[in-house]
Amino acid sequence: MFPKPHPSLPPNSFAFEALPLVAPSGFREYDARWLFPKDINLMGVQALGLGLGTLIHERGVRPDIVTGHDFRAYSAAIKLALIAGMQAAGLRVKDIGLCLSPMAYFGQFALDCPCVAMVTASHNDNGWTGVKMGAERPMTFGPEEMSRLKEIVLSGAFRYRDGGAYRFVPDFPKTYLDDLVSRTRPVGRRLKVVAACGNGTAGAFAPRLLERLGCEVVPLDVEADATFPRYNPNPEDMAMLHAIADTVRETGADVGFGFDGDGDRCGVVDEQGHEIFADKVGVMLARDLSRLHADATFVVDVKSTGLFASDPELRARNVTTDYWKTGHSYIKRRVNELGALAGFEKSGHFFFNAPVGRGYDDGLLTAIAVVEMLDRNPDRSMSQLYAALPKTWGSPTMSPHCADDEKYGVVERVTERFRAMHAGGEPVGGARITDIVTVNGVRVTTQDGTWGLVRASSNKPELVVVVESPVSEARLREMFAAVDAILRENPGVGAYNQTL
Repeated sequence: MFPKPHPSLPPNSFAFEALPLVAPSGFREYDARWLFPKDINLMGVQALGLGLGTLIHERGVRPDIVTGHDFRAYSAAIKLALIAGMQAAGLRVKDIGLCLSPMAYFGQFALDCPCVAMVTASHNDNGWTGVKMGAERPMTFGPEEMSRLKEIVLSGAFRYRDGGAYRFVPDFPKTYLDDLVSRTRPVGRRLKVVAACGNGTAGAFAPRLLERLGCEVVPLDVEADATFPRYNPNPEDMAMLHAIADTVRETGADVGFGFDGDGDRCGVVDEQGHEIFADKVGVMLARDLSRLHADATFVVDVKSTGLFASDPELRARNVTTDYWKTGHSYIKRRVNELGALAGFEKSGHFFFNAPVGRGYDDGLLTAIAVVEMLDRNPDRSMSQLYAALPKTWGSPTMSPHCADDEKYGVVERVTERFRAMHAGGEPVGGARITDIVTVNGVRVTTQDGTWGLVRASSNKPELVVVVESPVSEARLREMFAAVDAILRENPGVGAYNQTL
């Protein structure tokens, strides 16, 4: 039987080469992330594959799975170790090679595989690895499945099975890109677009797609470099957005797109070089799509702007907005449960359901949606479409460090603190609290509509803080100062990655 994984092993030792290492902290709410090889070794990845196969059979799902890997120096080795474990557990593996996460999700449909295991650490720093998994297309695992997978792997409760198989699928990226082009309406407006990929996986695919749509493409950091020398491929990262903005201004582009490390997110910069936060892009797309699809329902995460609920244009079209838990797995599942037209996350994960997409998050499809929106508004620029939204002042996603074993306790204490302030009539940021939402962390709203959110990151040792005000920048800063002061009552909260 395969050895039971160890939670830690000394590096550069015989034990490290002879035994599986799997740090328990790598099992997150809806995917898995580890530092490689500090927290997981190749035998540990085999154990993960065995555990995944055991879980898929336990759930009675047909054991056909599509797999692929992102561009990192070690991702192919991680994938091959994962495949060895999956085959031993009786899974029939279809390997699409180097790919984007949405390409693997598409493979579930195109290759008739109920299951997916995409080797990627998304936008995490070089040195991280991980796997996004699912067994019910187009959904990916949530807390229930991840908890059971963790239990199987860490206890070594693997089940070997016959019937495992392997097949490599050649030229699958072309199949994926052909499908996206076939689903796109003809674009008559000639657009110049910046395609920024942060030297990650999307550089192999996104520029080609945009060229096929008839765009003039200005490539930015599309060359392969797994060290990510300029910035992490993360469209929430201001360094990436600023690089896109500079290039847009230098080249006179109509719009700039920033794709994350595994291509399931897309950031947007307008023709003036102004970064548009993804939730505001979502409102713009909701306006555009609701003109085409009556009585549309949209799902948005709790980090997102209040405009989804208050925008007069959306309200006039009888649009329904459902605020839900942050996390690509949560929003994806909610979109499919409600039959919503689309789901939007402030992080840039956008989920387009039929007839636009297949319900999973795809940064390239998001870029297509923006191109089509601009094409349907030939006399308006991206900045003009943005200016048509009601004005709010919003923060980027700000993440103070907080250890994985502390962050949920901090959120619980902050939640209780806000509840006590609400009950006692104590103001926050100088204004009375009118609403507290605890579907995912705590989102506190004051009487003038200014709100602040604190939640635990699902995949990094961090908290997540977002604030917004429909009143003024001053109120935005007052709310941030108030939220931060309450956070600082907890000594385990460290420095932010970025602030206002």
